[in-house]
Amino acid sequence: MHGMINRSVQCFLTDTYGREKWDAIAASAGLDFAGFEPMLEYDPILTEAVLQAAAQVLGKPRQMILEDIGTYLVSHENMQMIRRLLRFGGANFVAFLYSLDELPDRARLALPDLDLPALELEETDTASFTLRVRNGPDGFAYVLMGVLRALADDYGALVLLEFDERRGDTETISIQLAETAFSEGRRFDLRRRTG
Repeated sequence: MHGMINRSVQCFLTDTYGREKWDAIAASAGLDFAGFEPMLEYDPILTEAVLQAAAQVLGKPRQMILEDIGTYLVSHENMQMIRRLLRFGGANFVAFLYSLDELPDRARLALPDLDLPALELEETDTASFTLRVRNGPDGFAYVLMGVLRALADDYGALVLLEFDERRGDTETISIQLAETAFSEGRRFDLRRRTG
């Protein structure tokens, strides 16, 4: 597993629950180091151990933690670079949805050795979509649901998301677009502000 993914999980847990909780989770997971290095590769078993330990220490279901990680990646002030990368996907939420199949390639522009699952969007009617997440780690669709929920808020759209199933190597999310302009949304400028 790419170290950047593990580091993001660690940052989420530390930023959300504090250093003491992270230390307890790391100890419960059996980590023999202080934290993940972003540019190293780790055995996926370590990632799963951290997620299971987090569920136990925090008393929350694993799926909820994964979805919260996705929300964190878009909404936390420390993750603005990820938000920017995602917002380049479209001027509104629907355009963003149609850009999802390009997301793994866009992510590789920033991190060439990062392998994200393949994403396939199918429009079932004018306001309903099915998103298939192929060849990803178990539960990756929950992370994506958190990302989608946070980005819908970011764009000002109102959506209903539901995890449908995992069949073989594919997880499925149902997306129901209730309203494209539900609220004003968060400001986004293509130009990066400095100073």
